Amino acid sequence: MDSNKVYIFDTTLRDGEQVPGCKLNTNEKVEIALALEALGVDIIEAGFPISSPGDFESVSEISRVIKDAVVCGLSRAVQKDIEAAGQALRHARRPRIHTGIGTSDSHIRSKFNSTREEILERAVQAVKWARQYTDNVEFYAEDAGRTENEYLARVVEAVIRAGATTVNIPDTTGYCLPGQYGEKIAYLVNNVPNVDKAVLSCHCHNDLGLATANSIQGAINGARQIECTINGLGERAGNTALEEVVMVMRQHPELGLYTGIRPEMLNPISRLVSDTMRMPVQPNKAIVGANAFSHSSGIHQDGFLKDAQTYEIIRPDEVGADTSKIVLTARSGRSALAYRFKNLGFEFDRNAIDVLYERFLAVADQKKEVADEDLDAMAKAYEK
Repeated sequence: MDSNKVYIFDTTLRDGEQVPGCKLNTNEKVEIALALEALGVDIIEAGFPISSPGDFESVSEISRVIKDAVVCGLSRAVQKDIEAAGQALRHARRPRIHTGIGTSDSHIRSKFNSTREEILERAVQAVKWARQYTDNVEFYAEDAGRTENEYLARVVEAVIRAGATTVNIPDTTGYCLPGQYGEKIAYLVNNVPNVDKAVLSCHCHNDLGLATANSIQGAINGARQIECTINGLGERAGNTALEEVVMVMRQHPELGLYTGIRPEMLNPISRLVSDTMRMPVQPNKAIVGANAFSHSSGIHQDGFLKDAQTYEIIRPDEVGADTSKIVLTARSGRSALAYRFKNLGFEFDRNAIDVLYERFLAVADQKKEVADEDLDAMAKAYEK
């Protein structure tokens, strides 16, 4: 395995679909799965087969059509769950079963009414059951973010010994600070004797807005898989956004990390997922938001028009977005106004722009955004 590649595990079709109102039918899931494979995703978590007949069917159909990516099915550490995942994945060229159990004291006491030793035994048993169906088994230690490190290391060592080839370290509640999450991954790298026999994976939630930062910090400290979703969809405040972690690594080559994702497909697949799941993308969303390459402040517009890199660290075409936009508001300046007039076919000298700028401000104070038709009327009135 390339020690610098970070594998992208997309869970849009499983964790992303858990967003209220985002339920997909099988055909929609297959369409998105094929788009994810074209994007370059390494592992597609296709669903939770035991959860419903529809989810079982979706995982099965995705298994039939995906040729290159690993197809993954989720299960609890329950034999019936694992059997269902194994059956749903039977047609997959590269199947993976993702099984696991909560490991924090909170989960052990409140959710399972159990003990650390019993949870450890259940974790090992779940991996052994999953290995009966595939040699590609991922184990998740739910709420690892709040699990005491020494016990977590014991669990990780035991499940790797039982046959897990990937171990997921979820910050299930989005609780960790980036330094804390990075230190947790580093602790496992340095204290689990057989850690070299498995890939450590980051699965971070965004409850405190830290999912991307935590995932990157995890990769810096030795994790080599990041679990994420298109547009950051997921339970509660969402998951790590695929487009964000991919572009962080591209923008920071000094990290020495890379993915196999085709970045020019990020905006098209963002729109596909948004339209199919009927979940709008917030305008200020990094990389794929409608305003990600828009400029409305006069200072920013002037700098951008002189040199785009002054205010844009990513080219729009690099991530499949439309061209950058100069949006005219009451905060815009003369250079932006002249630029937009020129785009409409009007060439005005500095004196004319000074006069037009006063008229522009009068309109801008009455409207949130000055449109092309406003500029056209303004220009024609001035020329008369």
